[in-house]
Amino acid sequence: MTKKLRRKMSVTEFENGYFYATDLRDFAKSLGISVTAKTRKDQLEKLIIAFLKSGKVANAPTKKVSMSEKTDLEKGLTLKLPIMNYISNKETKSFLEREALTIAPKMKQKSGARYWLNRWREDEMAKGRKITYGDLVQQFVKLNEGDERLPRIPSTRFNNFITDFLANEKNATRAQAMDAWEKLKTLEIPKNYEAWHRQKK
Repeated sequence: MTKKLRRKMSVTEFENGYFYATDLRDFAKSLGISVTAKTRKDQLEKLIIAFLKSGKVANAPTKKVSMSEKTDLEKGLTLKLPIMNYISNKETKSFLEREALTIAPKMKQKSGARYWLNRWREDEMAKGRKITYGDLVQQFVKLNEGDERLPRIPSTRFNNFITDFLANEKNATRAQAMDAWEKLKTLEIPKNYEAWHRQKK
């Protein structure tokens, strides 16, 4: 049976559990944490862990934008344009990719590159640093350089488990992977293939 979220649970209990984003959002609100429908699952987890460690409420970062404020896209994207009101859509993504390819024509986009680019942008702006779309393009190129894989995306434990299970279990099927995942969700261990494999022995 899946463990229930509660105020007095330990961080280890929380991290060894598996909870859906909707449950995490409801639980965060019950703790007095201010979150929105746009708060990501990994952000919810960090906020809840911070509360379980300290007993203090921290809120998700928000950026209030005036309804009359133009988006960066409406201003016209250029490399020198400061990032003020970023819009993640097809046009912005195409601009970043096109400009990145002018710097590195043979660039191949790695899995997770856009995710980590967005986290870098958010972190830089949260620190009060003024960055431009040129800086964003440079970071995009940097993330895609080299042959090493980027860190896995947080809060995609299901996808990571399925991928690792199929890669490591001989002649494994997706149905078997799904069955193993459902069992793993009920166990008091980290939700990854390594932990599942250890307890199986």
